[in-house]
Amino acid sequence: MSPQLILFSFIAYTLILFIVSWFTARKSSNEAFFIGNRISPWYVVAYGMIGASLSGVTFISIPGDVGSTHFSYMIIVFGYLVGYFVIANVLLPLYYKLNLTSIYSYLEERFGFWSYKTGAFYFLVSRVIGASFRMFLVVNVLQIFVFDNWGIPFWVTVTSFIILIMLYTVRGGIKTIVWTDTLQTTFMLLSVVITIFFISSDLQLSVSELLKNTFKTDYTQLFYSDWQHKHFFIKDFFAGIFIAIVMTGLDQDMMQKNLSCRNIREAKKNMYWMSSSLVPVNFLFLILGAVLYLFASTKSIPVPELTDDLFPIIALKYLGPTAGIVFMIGLIAAAYSSADSALTSLTTSFSIDILGLQKKDHIDERRKVHIRYLIHIGVSFTVLLVIMIFRAVNDQSVISKLFTLAGYTYGPLLGIYAFGLFTRWRVRDSWVPLIALLSPAICYLISIFDQSLLNGYNFGFELLILNGLITFAGLLIIHRK
Repeated sequence: MSPQLILFSFIAYTLILFIVSWFTARKSSNEAFFIGNRISPWYVVAYGMIGASLSGVTFISIPGDVGSTHFSYMIIVFGYLVGYFVIANVLLPLYYKLNLTSIYSYLEERFGFWSYKTGAFYFLVSRVIGASFRMFLVVNVLQIFVFDNWGIPFWVTVTSFIILIMLYTVRGGIKTIVWTDTLQTTFMLLSVVITIFFISSDLQLSVSELLKNTFKTDYTQLFYSDWQHKHFFIKDFFAGIFIAIVMTGLDQDMMQKNLSCRNIREAKKNMYWMSSSLVPVNFLFLILGAVLYLFASTKSIPVPELTDDLFPIIALKYLGPTAGIVFMIGLIAAAYSSADSALTSLTTSFSIDILGLQKKDHIDERRKVHIRYLIHIGVSFTVLLVIMIFRAVNDQSVISKLFTLAGYTYGPLLGIYAFGLFTRWRVRDSWVPLIALLSPAICYLISIFDQSLLNGYNFGFELLILNGLITFAGLLIIHRK
C-alpha cells in the first residue's frame, strides 16, 4: 500500500465532496447554511445521520475495544433506541413548535439570558473537544501511514484537512452536509463489509464460516452481570438512553440536520429510521472487531497497545493494496464526517447564541453572511488548536474519552432541559452558570472515590445521569414559583 496510492484516494474523494458542495451551495443564504431552508428530504437526512453518528470513533475505536469490552457496547445501542424515541416525541415537537434555528434558544424563553448562554457554552465546549477527538483519531492514521513517509509534520496535515473542510462547508453549511453525509455513510459501511470479505478470503474461509468461528470466541460476550463491573448491562442500558438524548437531542450538531426537514412529521420519520438502522450498523462494527482479533490471533499478529490501531494495521499491512484503498476511503470519509457538520453547528451556535446575529436587524443580509464566514474561519482555527493539544496528551482509548467527556459537559444540559420540560418553576437565572459548573466538579470528585464510597461500585458511562441529577437538584434549590 504505497503512500502515493493513499494520497490519490484522498484527493479523489475530496474532489467528489467539492463537486457536491458546488451543486448544493449555489445561492445559499444564512437560512440555507443554518437549517437548509427546511427542505431537506427526511430519508436523505436519516441515511446521512447514520454516518454522522458513527464518525471516526465507531470506525476505529469500536472494533478495537472489542478486545476488552467484547460486544457489551450493543447494550448501550439498545439504550439508544429508547433515547431516540424520547427525542422524537418530546424534544423534536418542542423545537418545531417554537420554530427554532438553535435549540438553545428554548432556554432563554424558559429561564432567561444566563441559562441560554450556559446551554450554548456547554455545547460549544463539548462539540469543539468532541469533534477534535474524532478528527484526531483518523487524521493520525493518515499521518502515520502516509505523510510521515514524506516528512510532512502533523500540524501541516491537520491544517490542510481543516482548510479543505472549511472551504466546502463555508457557503452551503447544513444544506451541503445533508448530502455529503450520505457519501460518508456509504463509504464507511462499504469499507467494513469489504474488509470482512478480504479477511475471509485471506483465511480461506467463506464469510459464513468466518462468522461461525468468530461467534465461538469470547469476543461476542454481550452481558456483564456483575453489578460492580464498569459495563454492568443495566448501567450500560440506561447510560445509552441518556447518551442518545444529550448527544443527539440536546446537541445542535445533530438536531440541526433534523430541523432542516420540511416538517415535524418528516423529522420524526427521520429519527425512527435512523435509530433503527443504528442497531445492525453498530453490530456490524462489533463483528468486524471480533473478526480482526480472530485474524490477528490466527496470523500471530501482535495486538497493538493502543487498540485503535488494530484495524489500520491489519487493513494496510496484511490484506493487500485493494483492501488498503477500501480502508483508506472509509477512513477519509470518517475524517470528513467527524468535522464538517461540527464546524457548521459550531458556526451556527456562535452566530445565533453568542452574537445574536439573527436579532441584529440593523445589519443587512450581505454583512451577516460576511460575519458568518469570519466565525467559520475562527471555529476552524479553534478545532485545529484543540487537535494539536490532544495529540500532545493522548493516553487512552478515544471512545472512552468521548463518553467520559460527555458525562461532564452534557450533564448540565440534561439537568437544565429536564427541569424546563418537567417542572413549571422558574429559576434564579443568574445562578444557573454556577450550578452548571459545580455539578461536573462534584461528579468528578465522586468518580475518583466511587469504589471506596460505594462499596466497590465503579461508575461508567452512567456518570452522565448522575451529572444531570445533580444539576436538576441544584436548580431545585434556586427555583422560584
